[in-house]
Amino acid sequence: MIDLRTLREDPDRLRASQRARGEDESVVDSLLDLDERRRSALASFESLRAEQKSLGKSVSKASGEEKQALLDRAKELAAQVKAAEAEAEKLGAELDELLQTVPNIVDPEAPHGGEDDYVVLETVGTPREFDFEPRDHVELGELLGAIDLDRGAKVSGARFYFLRGVGARLQLGLLNMAMQQAIEAGFVPMITPVLVKPETMQGTGFHVAHDKEIYRLPEDDLYLVGTSEVSLAGYHADEILDAKDLPLRYAGWSSCFRREAGSYGKDTRGIIRVHQFDKVEMFSYCRPEDSREEHLRLLNWEKEMLAKIEIPYRIIDTAAGDLGMSAARKFDCEGWIPTQGRYRELTSTSNCTEFQARRLSVRYRDKDGRPQTAATLNGTLATTRWIVAILENHQQKDGSVVVPKALRPYVGLDVLEPVK
Repeated sequence: MIDLRTLREDPDRLRASQRARGEDESVVDSLLDLDERRRSALASFESLRAEQKSLGKSVSKASGEEKQALLDRAKELAAQVKAAEAEAEKLGAELDELLQTVPNIVDPEAPHGGEDDYVVLETVGTPREFDFEPRDHVELGELLGAIDLDRGAKVSGARFYFLRGVGARLQLGLLNMAMQQAIEAGFVPMITPVLVKPETMQGTGFHVAHDKEIYRLPEDDLYLVGTSEVSLAGYHADEILDAKDLPLRYAGWSSCFRREAGSYGKDTRGIIRVHQFDKVEMFSYCRPEDSREEHLRLLNWEKEMLAKIEIPYRIIDTAAGDLGMSAARKFDCEGWIPTQGRYRELTSTSNCTEFQARRLSVRYRDKDGRPQTAATLNGTLATTRWIVAILENHQQKDGSVVVPKALRPYVGLDVLEPVK
């Protein structure tokens, strides 16, 4: 949620952000109008309450006709106080509802534009030239007995799969390697809930009433997370943290669930775009003034992991129009997929500034002991999709796949061999 003080003092900043995102900037005027009316209603309520309290003292000292007149006025005041309070609450609810729909203010350094207007910040490694026709990850997965899409569809439907044998070992090894790196970097390892309350999902920045990507259990009023970021963002909700403990860094391992409602016909082959996958997610709480440096730290930890799987990749600065609701800025790391001849997103890291923490009431005390809103950031350290890049980039002519050196101790194999 955006800061009302920022809205009042610098509304043009939010207007510029809305334009950069391609969103309606007239919402700024609606917010200002609601905020002014709410504050006016509150002032009226407080003035009437003060008169009511003063009148109460006068009634006890009066008598006769004067007392009756004061009692009549007290009755009128009680009704006016009640009406003023109701009006202030109504306007406050309307303001809060509208605020919930407004995305975070974009970092001015983020590129403007839509999905295709990203800026490439860095390219690492050179795509491999094969002396044979490379197989895609689906064919390799079948040869290795690693991925079973047919039985996944039989059991659960389209976009589900089984990882079996070396496929399961590869995912467990990858995620264990990610978790070990996070622990060595000082992160607290976490196995997080995958079902959360609506206020947690909404507080993280997902609009539960309109987001078609979210799975919901209506009988329980719970939501399946699409990332452990949601659970970790809610971990310190309604708490005041100790400033000396910041940054607080957590690494969450969870299964993730996405309906992929808007991806009909996209990536239907394989395990690039699926309904369920596993992921290790970094999450950080810090002071707002430290969030930019923390964002670069998360990016560097992602680069460290990508170096371990020995694939070419690039880093892009995501354009404002392609940012999620909570992100002020986002860097994507895209791995080279040989059979597609292009880079595909493997991991990303977002600086959500104070947006999520304000919605979830996560604060810390400054040096003067005053509560201040924290900043939150997130970044993926490894996920199921990485298997696609590993298989395709490290395949050999006979269908075997060389396991990247850093990953071998976690998988227990140097080479994945086709099943006989």
